[in-house]
Amino acid sequence: MSTTTILNVDDTEAARYTKSRVLRHAGFDVVEAGTGGQALAAMERLQPALVMLDVRLPDISGIEVCRVIKQRWPSTMVLQTSATFTSTADRVRGLDGGADAYLVQPMDPDELVAAVRALLRLHAAETATRLLNETLEARIRDRTNELNDANSRLLDQIMQRERAESALMHAQKMEAVGQLTGAIAHDFNNLLAGITGYLHLIQRTSSEAGTREYAGKALGAAERGGKLTGRLLAFSRAERMQTWAADVRDMVLGMTDWLAQSVGSMVQVRVNVPDIPVVAQTDANQLELALLNLVLNSRDAMPEGGSVRIDVRAEHLAQPDGELAAGHYVVIDVADTGRGMAPDVAERAFDPFYTTKPSGRGTGLGLAQVRDLARRSSGTARLASHPGHGTTVTLWLGAAGANEMPPPASIDRVLHGQGETLLVVDDDDDVLHSVAGVLTAIGYNVRTASTSAEALKMFEAEPPDLVMLDFAMPGINGVDLARQVRVLAPTQPLLLMTGHADVQRVEAAADGVPLLRKPFREAELSVAVRRSLGRRDT
Repeated sequence: MSTTTILNVDDTEAARYTKSRVLRHAGFDVVEAGTGGQALAAMERLQPALVMLDVRLPDISGIEVCRVIKQRWPSTMVLQTSATFTSTADRVRGLDGGADAYLVQPMDPDELVAAVRALLRLHAAETATRLLNETLEARIRDRTNELNDANSRLLDQIMQRERAESALMHAQKMEAVGQLTGAIAHDFNNLLAGITGYLHLIQRTSSEAGTREYAGKALGAAERGGKLTGRLLAFSRAERMQTWAADVRDMVLGMTDWLAQSVGSMVQVRVNVPDIPVVAQTDANQLELALLNLVLNSRDAMPEGGSVRIDVRAEHLAQPDGELAAGHYVVIDVADTGRGMAPDVAERAFDPFYTTKPSGRGTGLGLAQVRDLARRSSGTARLASHPGHGTTVTLWLGAAGANEMPPPASIDRVLHGQGETLLVVDDDDDVLHSVAGVLTAIGYNVRTASTSAEALKMFEAEPPDLVMLDFAMPGINGVDLARQVRVLAPTQPLLLMTGHADVQRVEAAADGVPLLRKPFREAELSVAVRRSLGRRDT
């Protein structure tokens, strides 16, 4: 059998020899000590599994040595022995001192070996249990760490799912907006087309300067109505916005008086801009509306009056900052001295359809559109607000490059006709008559039809120089009518008019037929007609 070291402590040499001989014969490795001091020194060196310890020692009591051993090496088994008569109280005293067993000398050799083996088995079991506990604690720690990691991953997945659900809800809301506005956009744009046509006719036929001036202002309002519909549709469909280089400095300076009039006398508008141009790649019209929206929000947050400050500056980010990439930006701060927002309100301020205004005073789309504009301008929008300390909305817009082109010049010149015959087809009487009236006034011979069937008969009877068709008509729509005309006359000039919301879909269906979007100005109409006829006045 494998040897196990046992420390045999006894000051009587004969007794010590006898016990050592029995144990060695049983296969144990025995180390001897005659005093308590020698016993503790041997413990330091060997740390044996078992100590056979006599009660009476010349220097230190065996019971005291047992206490020291149990304090410093608690896993060591102690078999206490005594060569004197012992009472029950003596044995109890020894066991209370920490001994694991107690034998009285002289003892039977077999009993001694059996006691030692029993104590060693107990020592082995305690050692195994201790190791098991240590490994169990390590396994519990590892498992706890695994569970913490799994919990962190689960929380991250929950957050990702919440973000995905939020994005889905946003997409569904925007789809609802698109469906709602798309349903009314065609009729609204047709209405505006009729209004603008009649206003152009008033400008041409009226001899009163005041009347012509009022008609011009009404035309401007109608144009803004058309742009408003287009912006809402572009936002709801999340299409790519057409951006141009815009000098934000000049734009803000030009808006100052307008903004001051919009907020009233109780709110002071202050503007701080640099001395040099600050050019962003954005849609200037939508940016103007975004700034107006922010200033009006500030006014509503200051019912007792206050001030709004607009700061414009150029910034360069050397490193990415959140969703902003490194690069050059134009930054606009709109800060007010209003009531501020609670943290939960500020956190949701950019959410579509979220508003704290009373029913009927807000749709919840304002700040969402502001951030949408900033993001489409290669930037973002951020908000800082604290109750009682006002609100600051910061727009980051991507700076325009040196080679960015400005927007094309607006068409202001009316190109006149030379007596060409035009066939105008539209199911809306106001659009039909106003467009025909404008075209007649600028030199064309105009025939009209309110249905595709009527137009086809008129075309077959006498083909005109140009056919102008509305896209959405009952029965045969404009695209189908254009195809039938092309079958009869493959080179026939055509011009498609539309008040439809989804212009991209109309362009795809038009199959190369020029497209004029309603509402349009007189100059735009004249240029589109000349181009469709195949020549342009110079």
